[in-house]
Amino acid sequence: MNDNPSSANPPSTAPRDNGAKLARLNSPWFVWPATVALIVLLFFALCYLNGYLTHESTDDAFVEGHVVSLAPRISGQVLAVHVLDNQLVRSNDLLVAIDPADYTMTAAQKQSAADAQESSYKLALAGLELMHAKVTTAGAAAQESKADTAAATATAARAKADFERSQELRKENTISQQEFDSAQAAAQQAEANLNAARQKAAADESRINEAGAQLNATEAGVSMALALFRQAQTGVQSAQLDLSYTKIFAPCDGRVTRKSVEAGDYVQTGQMLMSIVPAEVWVVANFKESQLKHMKPGQPALVEIDALGKTLRAHVDSIQAGSGAAFSLLPPENATGNYVKVVQRVPVKIVFDEPLPAGHTIGPGLSVSPDVQVSSVSPPDWALALAAIVLAVAAAMGFRSALRRKLNIQ
Repeated sequence: MNDNPSSANPPSTAPRDNGAKLARLNSPWFVWPATVALIVLLFFALCYLNGYLTHESTDDAFVEGHVVSLAPRISGQVLAVHVLDNQLVRSNDLLVAIDPADYTMTAAQKQSAADAQESSYKLALAGLELMHAKVTTAGAAAQESKADTAAATATAARAKADFERSQELRKENTISQQEFDSAQAAAQQAEANLNAARQKAAADESRINEAGAQLNATEAGVSMALALFRQAQTGVQSAQLDLSYTKIFAPCDGRVTRKSVEAGDYVQTGQMLMSIVPAEVWVVANFKESQLKHMKPGQPALVEIDALGKTLRAHVDSIQAGSGAAFSLLPPENATGNYVKVVQRVPVKIVFDEPLPAGHTIGPGLSVSPDVQVSSVSPPDWALALAAIVLAVAAAMGFRSALRRKLNIQ
């Protein structure tokens, strides 16, 4: 039997082991790395919380841009195609040339017809000038005839008066029979001359009317010749315009896409040959209607382009007045009695604030991830980092204080 109490009840080492563990936890080699890790964790947590409260984002977003489709305005055989797929072109660069032979011949024919109509018009103008001269001559002749008629009237009146006096004198045997006969003959001659002058005046007056009618007919002919000449000129312009359409130029700067024409092809009017995509692009983001509560034009945004792996600054340009489904080809019909509410998406146009990286092709249809700041109050990253440092240091100091109290108690 062992009477030694120490051998019967050995001293416990548990408190000593716990103290050593607490001392290791209180060591700077543990506290400071843990504090740094906590700072990083808090920083990302605060960033996530800040983004959740002040930003709206979506994955349903794509790059959009203008797509200019090119088609010939005439039909014909393609002589040459001067561009390749995805080639960068400048405005007014020659893209496609169509055989101009037929249109050149048509333009020459139209020009010849226009020259002939111009000659006819000039001939009609000459005839019009001649008719104006005839009208003037007829008018002068009529005036002369009127003057002659007036003179003949005066002569006939004087001769008649002389004859009447001769009659009175003859009754009184004051004049001879011969003088009486002479007065009578003079009166008759004057009357005959008056009648001839009147007939000539009437004839000249009718010539004025005839010349006037001929002048009106000539003016109508000139008008018709002018109309035909203008019609011929229009035909020349139309033929020249068709001839100019044999060369298709680039309407703007951009890249050639969907090229479907080769030299030797026979193309028809309106047939799609290729498209040009300008460099100017924007983003159409389909946000849920519940995300539009605080969203408005002008708010800043960050757009991450998947094809680049880079984030660019942008801003909200406009919000579509209606959901995307309402403007689809077959809009949904909800008046069926079994309506189920579905969250709608509304297209939002976002415009880049900085140029796209040079050397990269960004076109319509590429996926992007926009992040719109919908709150005017959003702390910057340095403020979040400072808050994370303060919280982590406070937590570390509280942790060390708790360890020291526990070590003192033990």
